[in-house]
Amino acid sequence: MRVLGFSAVVFRDGKSYSSWSPDLDVASQGKTIEEAIANLKEAIELHLECLSKEEMAEIKARQGTRMVSTVEVSAPA
Repeated sequence: MRVLGFSAVVFRDGKSYSSWSPDLDVASQGKTIEEAIANLKEAIELHLECLSKEEMAEIKARQGTRMVSTVEVSAPA
């Protein structure tokens, strides 16, 4: 079994945390950051199980080509 890596964004959403993988457009949530990430991992694994061989090959081919960054912009007062 091959281990794949995906980007994850976690943010506070009211009293819980939302997690999202922009690489796959898969999301989940949890009461804590750790739970949100664990739930996202499970959601990604379930998503990958539903993919065709062609879709899976495309995802594997994209591994290592992502970049995550933060940008700062001016906002009106």
